[in-house]
Amino acid sequence: MNYHFSAYLYRLQYIQRWSLMRSTAPENVAEHSFHVALLTHMLCSIGNVHYGRSLNAERAATMALFHDASEVFTGDIATPVKYNNPRLLTSFREMERVAAERLTGMIPPELQVIYTQLMQPEDSPPDSEDVLLHSYVKAADRLDAYLKCVWEVAAGNREFAAAKEQTAAKLRGLGLQEVDYFLTHMAPSFEMSLDELSAGN
Repeated sequence: MNYHFSAYLYRLQYIQRWSLMRSTAPENVAEHSFHVALLTHMLCSIGNVHYGRSLNAERAATMALFHDASEVFTGDIATPVKYNNPRLLTSFREMERVAAERLTGMIPPELQVIYTQLMQPEDSPPDSEDVLLHSYVKAADRLDAYLKCVWEVAAGNREFAAAKEQTAAKLRGLGLQEVDYFLTHMAPSFEMSLDELSAGN
């Protein structure tokens, strides 16, 4: 029997993000998932080193790799549409859940529990470590959106200017020390050209 799970995940590269925005550089869901995994690992590591936490950065990064896997069926739904009203959001959440169930149904049965937990950590028991780690994945997801806006504005694309400010405000509203640390010490580099980055070494 053939299991199509991995083949579908490879097709995330064909799902484009920011469909309502004019971008200087297109971005797909596979790229985004990689970026979110990098950021999640960094946020958890910052938390462990600077704020005395005991976060499983490797587990969190793995969760991040799968956090948008269901979009291979649903596509990426633009934020202004998805969050337009609570009824729409509830419908989209249910659609994502059904898509995730379809996707995990394409995994060999003996492996399904592993990937179901990675893709749907909100179903974990309230005291599960995955629930805490999922909050870092969500923060990294938002942080990646902010960095996309930073890059676009730095390239002279005013299309992302308002989104940049709105996303920055949402990040500050998280009250997460790790995010504040990243914004202070790492995010400014995303506004630099390659020559400016190289000159800083």
